[in-house]
Amino acid sequence: MIKFLDLHKINERFRKETDDRIKQVLDSGWYLLGEQDKTFEKNFAAYCGAKHCIGCANGLEALSLIIKGYGFGTGDEIIVPANTYIASILAITQNGCTPVLVEPDITTYNINPDLIEEKITSKTKAIMVVHLYGQAVQMEKIWQIAKKHNLKIIEDSAQAHGAIYQNKKTGNLGDASGFSFYPGKNLGCLGDGGCVTTNDDELAFKIRAIANYGSDYKYHHIFKGVNSRLDEIQAAVLDVKLKYLDEDNKRRRQIAKYYRENIKNKEIILPDTYNEDSHVWHIFAIRTKNRDKLQKYLEKNEIQTNIHYPVPPHKQECYKEWSHLSFPITEQIHKEVLSLPMSPVLTDEEAEKVVEVINNG
Repeated sequence: MIKFLDLHKINERFRKETDDRIKQVLDSGWYLLGEQDKTFEKNFAAYCGAKHCIGCANGLEALSLIIKGYGFGTGDEIIVPANTYIASILAITQNGCTPVLVEPDITTYNINPDLIEEKITSKTKAIMVVHLYGQAVQMEKIWQIAKKHNLKIIEDSAQAHGAIYQNKKTGNLGDASGFSFYPGKNLGCLGDGGCVTTNDDELAFKIRAIANYGSDYKYHHIFKGVNSRLDEIQAAVLDVKLKYLDEDNKRRRQIAKYYRENIKNKEIILPDTYNEDSHVWHIFAIRTKNRDKLQKYLEKNEIQTNIHYPVPPHKQECYKEWSHLSFPITEQIHKEVLSLPMSPVLTDEEAEKVVEVINNG
């Protein structure tokens, strides 16, 4: 069976180094907000080209902390793509804000910049861009819109560690960025984890305090905070794996290029990219009107696939107040999309089999 994602094989490559770093944590007796966390935050901030990195519990918390840090709340609107993973939406509604959904571009699956400005009202506070599937959003027009209307830009970079736009990495393309380090991400830990990157000194201070019970120092609470911290073991693992992120992303690009050049099935729409460096291929998502049939056929031929995502946020039961809304492009994507095996440990032979089986289908 060709696994969709072999996490054991991915992490086994770093076993000696991660074992050594975990031992350092155990020997230190310090498990939260210690030296491993400081080291990783420094290194990941430098990697992204950002001034600050604040570790937190997960990607959802990262986005939520940004919104809390800016003080956005009831009555405030945040523009967000309609076809994103639900975490983007949850971060907005958890803070009492109103998500304003915008259709994606059908070719990139990222938010369509041409549809943003018409959704801006006097209540709009921010634009949340989601670098979906690993491709950096084309930001130029969004920067112009944000500047014109005095809006913050929040990046959801959960799927795009290392993606580049105009020689700048995700995590440094907006006012603040939320990352997830869920195990399956391009940079994943061994549990849950996340972080915020920003160049804003005041925001960084607020987020660091809010994430630690609203405390600027022990037993002194200046905000009504939460408990959202990246533990020392996860920080240690991430710092080891960060050294290999660019190499792993390079391998993902090689696989994606092979898929795009060799899959010839006329029933399939292949993903594309406007620039090779812009995409880190967290997900290689094809589209076909016969998605379920193709998935069963691939499973029969021992190829695992996944669907990112079968139901868009506005059709989820938890947001039943949106059930009347219609987003045709988003709904089309969610009906047709299928994710093929993609990881830095996928072998040439496995990629060749995926292509062969699809072309013979």
